Amino acid sequence: MENLMLLLIGIPLIGFALSLLVAERNEGLLSKLAFGTLVSQLLVLLLFLGLWMANGASPLNIKELSLYADDQYTFLLDFLFDRIAAVYLFTGGFIVMLVTLYSRYYLHREQGYKRFFNTVLFFYSGYTMVVLAGNFETLFIGWEMLGIASFLLIAFYRDRYLPVKNAIKVFSVYRIGDVGLLLAMWMSHHLWHENITFLKLSQYDVVHHQLESHSWIGVFISLMLLLTAAAKSAQLPFSSWLPRAMEGPTPSSAIFYGSLSVHIGAFLLMRTWHFWEHQTSIRVLIAVVGITTSLVASSIARVQSSVKTQVAYSSMAQIGLIFVEIALGLELLALVHFAGNAFLRTYQLLVSPSVVSYLIRDQFYHFEARRKTWEDYLPKKLDYALYMLSIQEWKLEGLMYRSWWNPMKRLGRRLQSWNVRRVLLVFVPVYAIGLLLSVNREFIPEFLHQNLPLLYSIFAVLVVMKAFAERRDTLLAWMLVVLNHCLIALAISFNEHFSSSHIYLYLSGILIPGAAGWWLLQRIKRKENPGLDHFHGYAARYPRMAFVFLLLCLSLSGFPISPTFVGEDLIFSHIRSNQALIAGLSALSFILNGLAVIRIYARVFMGPRAGRFYYRSA
Repeated sequence: MENLMLLLIGIPLIGFALSLLVAERNEGLLSKLAFGTLVSQLLVLLLFLGLWMANGASPLNIKELSLYADDQYTFLLDFLFDRIAAVYLFTGGFIVMLVTLYSRYYLHREQGYKRFFNTVLFFYSGYTMVVLAGNFETLFIGWEMLGIASFLLIAFYRDRYLPVKNAIKVFSVYRIGDVGLLLAMWMSHHLWHENITFLKLSQYDVVHHQLESHSWIGVFISLMLLLTAAAKSAQLPFSSWLPRAMEGPTPSSAIFYGSLSVHIGAFLLMRTWHFWEHQTSIRVLIAVVGITTSLVASSIARVQSSVKTQVAYSSMAQIGLIFVEIALGLELLALVHFAGNAFLRTYQLLVSPSVVSYLIRDQFYHFEARRKTWEDYLPKKLDYALYMLSIQEWKLEGLMYRSWWNPMKRLGRRLQSWNVRRVLLVFVPVYAIGLLLSVNREFIPEFLHQNLPLLYSIFAVLVVMKAFAERRDTLLAWMLVVLNHCLIALAISFNEHFSSSHIYLYLSGILIPGAAGWWLLQRIKRKENPGLDHFHGYAARYPRMAFVFLLLCLSLSGFPISPTFVGEDLIFSHIRSNQALIAGLSALSFILNGLAVIRIYARVFMGPRAGRFYYRSA
């Protein structure tokens, strides 16, 4: 049983690795490999389900590899299979298999044919990792894989302006969800003093005993989980990203934003249900978020002229109802609702090109006058107001920009006088003083010692805000991201029990890729002029360089291909539970540095090709 369960995780990863070795021109082998991978996993899953149900269908937990361990901290991979995982894995495997077969012909002779199948297999590997995760750390690995796969598939048509721009927008919302999960993990370490497993969270006595004396910590963790789930499942106030994600090919829209990825937020709430089921305020809040999203999304879906956008908002409305069902404790109904909504939206998106042509032809031969709806009985002013709000999508995207991104950009632009030379002149002495103080902390006055982590955390946020808002110098933005990570490590190093080996682990995934990225950008600068005021599209001219730089960006943003991924969790484990402001500033730094490096990659290597034309960004 355990070997079969590990095989469920290994098959998509092996398929993804093999797909990277196939030549781009060999479309037949690529599609057969992807389809064969998914069929193989589905057959293993059916065999596993049969054995699992024959043995009583009780939850199966496997503790596997320890990625990092010392006296104070352990990063453990843990896997869990239960009813929730069974429904999500079977639904996901079947849908991805069908969409892969469909894509074999739909994307025939498309320029990014190989890239599409590589990314789909990578996405499904992350999806499987999330569904079978037995603790937050394992789930976070798959969560990050889903995020970057979403970015790559939305920006599939990478020589166009709008898909790349929308991919960055979607990634920015995903990044908020990532940090919500990171903060939940941070406080969970302080609550349990271990990497708690989901199986242990399902034990009422264990959870009740801890929350009885730490109720506010429980509320904080639950709110962060709701934040993460809402961002991933496009619930209010993060709803505006879902229709923007439809810029990718129709098959990827069907997999991601109609059926699977968009339901992962609901999966997270079901997986952690036993933790917050007795927190009435959280249950009410989840239900309110769900029903409000359902009402708003339904009104927007009714006035859309694009089929894909209409399906996106309809799916969003149904997921809002799933949130309500989860809050009411109706897990079985929520699982059935998920499977039904996933299959329906996949079907709607895959047939949408044909449906549009049929409807255009049909309206000429079978025209019918519009029938009256319930809106016709409303007062005209209210009817028109609702219509205009729905047409404008309730101004959700503008709200996010006005309240969140624009203030940070304005603050970053106030630091326009910063250049590489001035940054180094300020940073080197400030950082050297910090290192000196951290080594000789016994000579620091108590008041100063308590405030140094906060001061350096604020400095780190200012540095990364400048990187996030930088519009001219690519090298400066890249350097500021690296400096931000160094400042975060220094800020947390003032806390007690912080081993220097932890700093080395964290920064090893930053400094090496940071230096390699600097060298690569310098090399491009000698040939081109890659500013950040518009898209350059150099991936068409330097495809290998673009791939290497993407890997460096992922390493710098804490993706699970470098020690920084474990180091981020390790850094947060050293932030005390009473240092909420420092945790918030560190989380903000992680949001912005991830966005800054992806923005650098997108501006330099994606978008309309350099030398033809370009769009200035707003």
